[in-house]
Amino acid sequence: MSTPLPSVAAPRGHHALTVAALMATYVQAVNISIPNAALPHIQASLSMANDEVGWVFSSYIAASAVTMSITQWLAGRYGRKVVYQYAVMIFVVGLALNTVAMTSIQFVLARILQGLASGPLAPLSLAILLEVTTPPRHARVSLAWTVCSLLGISSGPAIGGWLSEYYGWPSIFYFSLPMAGFVFLTIARQLSEKRAERSQTFDFFGLTTFSVGMIGLQMLLDRGERLEWFASTEIWVEAIASVVGFYLFVVHVMTRKEHFLRTALFKDRNLVLSTVISFALGFVLLPTLALTSPMLEELLNYPVDTTGYMTIPRGIALVGALVLTSLVPAQVDYRPFLIGGMTLVVYANWLMLGYSPAMDWRPVVEAGLLQGAGIGMLLPALARAAFGTLDPKLRPEGSALINLSRLYGSTIGIAVVQLFFYANTQAVHIALAKNLTPYRVAAYMGGSIGKPELAALNGMVTRQAATVAVIDQFDILMFAMLVVIPLVFFLRKPRPAG
Repeated sequence: MSTPLPSVAAPRGHHALTVAALMATYVQAVNISIPNAALPHIQASLSMANDEVGWVFSSYIAASAVTMSITQWLAGRYGRKVVYQYAVMIFVVGLALNTVAMTSIQFVLARILQGLASGPLAPLSLAILLEVTTPPRHARVSLAWTVCSLLGISSGPAIGGWLSEYYGWPSIFYFSLPMAGFVFLTIARQLSEKRAERSQTFDFFGLTTFSVGMIGLQMLLDRGERLEWFASTEIWVEAIASVVGFYLFVVHVMTRKEHFLRTALFKDRNLVLSTVISFALGFVLLPTLALTSPMLEELLNYPVDTTGYMTIPRGIALVGALVLTSLVPAQVDYRPFLIGGMTLVVYANWLMLGYSPAMDWRPVVEAGLLQGAGIGMLLPALARAAFGTLDPKLRPEGSALINLSRLYGSTIGIAVVQLFFYANTQAVHIALAKNLTPYRVAAYMGGSIGKPELAALNGMVTRQAATVAVIDQFDILMFAMLVVIPLVFFLRKPRPAG
C-alpha cells in the first residue's frame, strides 16, 4: 500500500497575493493595446503625425523586452519585493506622465518609461503565483496567468475606445491607477522578501549589443520613410548602430561560453523552431490591431467606442480557444493543434484582404473571431512544443526567449506594416490621381471645376489609396504566418507518457 505524499500548505496571505499578481499581469498587458482605439483623439491632441502612431506601441513593447531580460538578475541582486514595488511605482509615474504629455515626443517618452517598468511585472508575477500555490495547482495558476495577459491585450481597445469617447483620452491611463495601487499595497504587506544568497553574474555586454541592434533596426524602419532613407544622416547612424550591435552580439555569442542566452538553449530543435514561430505570431498579433482600428475610424468613419467594441469577439475567441486547448491531455499530439491554429490565422488574414469601404461590421468581426480562435489554439500548443523536449533546468530561460521573440516580433511587425502602408499609399495615390486634372475632370462632369472641387476629389482619392494600402498590409501578415507552417513538420514527436 502506497503512502500518500504530504500536502504542501500555501503561505499566509496567498489569496491576496494571487489576486495582486494576476491583476499586475493584466495591467501591464492591457496598457499595450489600450491606446489603440483612442489613437484619433491622441493624435489630434498631441499633433502626432501618422507615421508616429506605431511608436505608441513599439516604444512600450521594446522597452519592456529590455527590462524583462534582466528581471531575474535584478530580483536576485536587490530582492524581488524591492524590484516589484519599484516597478509598480515607476509604472504609475509613466501613467501620470502620459496624461500630462503636451507633445508626441513627451508621450512616447512616457510610454518608454511605462514599458521599462512593465518588463519585470509579468515574470515576477508568475514566480509569485507559483510560490504561493501548491504544486498540484501550478498548471491551473499558470493558465490563469496566461489568460490574464491575453485578456489584457484583447480587452484594451474596447476599454480605451469607450473611455476616450466619453471621458477623454487621458482617462485610459487613469483606468490602471486603482489596480496599480492595490497591487503595490498588497505586495508591501503580504509578500516576504527573497533574494539570491550569492550575487548572480549577468551578461550585460550581450544584452547591450543585442538591444542596440534591435533598437537601431526599429528606428531605421520607423524613421526611414519620413527622412527619405539614406539621404539622412540619422538613418545612416541608426543603420550602422544596428549592424555593429548585431555583429558584436554574434561575435560575443560565438566566443564566450556563457551569455544571457545560453548556448544550450539553441541545441534544442523544438525550442529554436518554436521561437521562430513565436516571432511570427507576435508579427501578426499586435499589428492586426494597429491596422484595423485606424482603418475603421479614419477611413470607414466608425466611432471610437464602436471600433473598440468590434475587437471584443476576437478577445473572447482567443481566451476561449486558449482554455479549451490547454485542457487537452498531454498525451495528445500537439502538432495538429499548431497546424490548425496557424491555418485559422492565415484564413482570417485572407478574409481581411476582402475588406472594402462598402462593407459593414460583420466581415471585421468574423475575421477577428477566427484569428483570435487560431491564436488561442496556437499558444498552448506552442508551449508544449517548446518545452516538451527542453531540459527542465533551462525552462525559465527558454520561457524568456519565447516571450522576447513574441515581443520583438510585434515591434518589428508594427514597424514593417507602417512602413509599407505609407509607401503603398503614395504609390496607389499616384496611380489613381495621375488623370485627375482640371480639364479631364471637367470633361467627365460636364462643366467647369475649380480648385475647391479638385481638392475635394483629391481627398477622395487619398482616402481610397489609404484603404487599398491598409488592406494590402494584411497580405504581409498572412504571409508571415504562412511561411512558418512547414516548420511544424520538423518538430520532434511528443515524448510518450511515462
